[in-house]
Amino acid sequence: MDGAGELAWELARTELLYGEWLRRVRRRADARGHLRAALEAFERLGAAPWAERARAELRTSGEAAARRRDPATLSQLTPQERQVARLAGQGLSNREIAERLFVSRHTVGYHLHKVYAQLGIASRAELGQLDLDDDDSR
Repeated sequence: MDGAGELAWELARTELLYGEWLRRVRRRADARGHLRAALEAFERLGAAPWAERARAELRTSGEAAARRRDPATLSQLTPQERQVARLAGQGLSNREIAERLFVSRHTVGYHLHKVYAQLGIASRAELGQLDLDDDDSR
């Protein structure tokens, strides 16, 4: 890591630690700015575990930090998860998806739960905005 990268890393860690301390002494509003700065810096640096730690602290402080959708995450979905997500994004109900794929409604719900968690989304409407077409570039 070069000097500028190391400085950015140390600044991000300092922001995170100070934000954590402020949150623990019940100065949540003051903590959020530092935690947001740390989260943005860790995401720029590609430090996913540290970014997740900052995101968790932000949630604990009372702010929901949106996950960034990494296009690589889509390729990590299993074929079944991708198919369920694509059909749900098209507006089909769990029952309709289950009938098309010859699985139970509970299986569809299970796959959707996993897809939502992996992609950091919370609704079928958000699924409809993603490019989930089948391709062999995985």
